[in-house]
Amino acid sequence: MNELITGALFKQMILHGAAAITAQKQAINDLNVFPVPDGDTGTNMSMTIGTAAAELRKTAPATVEQAASITASALLRGARGNSGVILSLLFRGLSKGLKGRETADAATFAAAMQEGVSSAYKAVMKPAEGTVLTVSRLAAKRAVDVAAEGETDLEKVLEEALKEGYDALAQTTDMNPVLKKAGVVDAGGKGYLLILEGMLAEMRGEPVPEITEDTPAQEKADFAALSAEEITFTFDTVFIVRKTVNKPLEPFRAYLSSIGDSLVIGEDDEAFKVHVHTDIPGAALTEAQKYGTLELAKIENMRTQAEDLAAGREAQSTDDLEAVEEELEHAEAGEASGHTVAAPEKKYGFLAVCAGDGLAAVFRDLGADGVVSGGQTMNPSTESILEGVDKIPAETVFVLPNNGNIIMAAQQCGALTEKNVVVIPTKTVPQGITAMMNVDFEAPDAQSITDAMTEALSTVTTAQITYAARNSDFDGFDIKEGDYLALEEGKLFGTDSSLDTLLNKLAEDAVEKDASFISLYFGEDVSEEDAQKAGQVFEAACPDAEVVILSGGQPVYYYIISME
Repeated sequence: MNELITGALFKQMILHGAAAITAQKQAINDLNVFPVPDGDTGTNMSMTIGTAAAELRKTAPATVEQAASITASALLRGARGNSGVILSLLFRGLSKGLKGRETADAATFAAAMQEGVSSAYKAVMKPAEGTVLTVSRLAAKRAVDVAAEGETDLEKVLEEALKEGYDALAQTTDMNPVLKKAGVVDAGGKGYLLILEGMLAEMRGEPVPEITEDTPAQEKADFAALSAEEITFTFDTVFIVRKTVNKPLEPFRAYLSSIGDSLVIGEDDEAFKVHVHTDIPGAALTEAQKYGTLELAKIENMRTQAEDLAAGREAQSTDDLEAVEEELEHAEAGEASGHTVAAPEKKYGFLAVCAGDGLAAVFRDLGADGVVSGGQTMNPSTESILEGVDKIPAETVFVLPNNGNIIMAAQQCGALTEKNVVVIPTKTVPQGITAMMNVDFEAPDAQSITDAMTEALSTVTTAQITYAARNSDFDGFDIKEGDYLALEEGKLFGTDSSLDTLLNKLAEDAVEKDASFISLYFGEDVSEEDAQKAGQVFEAACPDAEVVILSGGQPVYYYIISME
């Protein structure tokens, strides 16, 4: 029996809830058909709450207020997709309901759940029933009712909320015509209930689920029955804006509603996050800059995703910030050139260049204030890097180009801004990550940070696996179009028609280098299953090394491998 939730318990409940949905994320993805059939709700929700879990692991919250506040803040910035944004709103409202509380009893927690539902409904421009909103609303209402009847056992209150939630979930199929057509329940609602189940399981003292390969879904959407014509707007657009002016968002909300749908805005005192479906994402980003500094944008083509899933292929992310930049240029045509320079609020800031959401997330987790999209075959311009520098509210901005062809463009920024720009000559993403891991954020001067980051570059060896675009004879290698190519420190390491052969050769090289820490960042064309198998090759060859497999999401390279 549990009658009070402390800060420590709330932390563990979130960690358990995050593990619960992560273990079932593919099963949730297979249900995902609303608002569009993009097959990523499980991934979005698990990654969203995963950011809160990661943040909570760094702390020991003394009160339930503190634990809930950390959770809400992390969720806002980590929210992905419509479902992730709504999840963040549910927990932001929950946090408001727990404000000022050292602990929460059953009645307080139930009321906070209802406050979360209220926040979510207020933020969604056109709330649709038969979704996570319906499920969360009815679950919260049941929790409040049970607590009002005098129940003080939090476990029983959550049990009743979950029963009501699952009853509501079963009805979502009939409530939403898109779900009915596909023959499934709402993916977001199912995901939310999985998180609540994990939180209840923690109260009961049950073990945290082991995160292994996802079990097959018992239900799966009939994506082939859905048509791309059912998608009203093409681009799923998500972005974060750090506020630089104090004015209400209602005009902006109205504008976004006029150019799109599925609008959700999550806001706190310092920033706001937007999710909207529109045909003109560049216009949305341009308008957003009237309210503050654009920190992150993610654009996905939902029609392409729907076509992939209907054909039985995994939905591919279609981040295309270069296209957005082009739209911004058109939208700003005729206006004076230039952009907002964020006033310094701290001594040091960090900007990384990379391609792929996973890599961008790694840099942000390590403390990067901004990420510019770019890399091999898509080198950003000096202006793009300069804009990234000027958006960071710091006196000195360290830039990590992470590609030899970008260093010079980055070096031009120093003469174009009032900020002090220090370019660390990172030629690969692993070098950039290693450099960030060696930053002392409390260092007394910029030079000591520069020295530490630069010295760290020699400790890492970078290997990359890509493909041959044409037949050639290079450095003694007979290369055929379509062959796999392995590069090490920018030089050709080997070529073969078998990817496994190259992985084994690189693993043998790791042994020779006596590598103790190996990271594999797999690209957008590599499945997690194949990446795990690749990791096993290195684990077998280097049993004493720590091997980490992460989704980099990068184009061009199947794998980027770091050996230290």
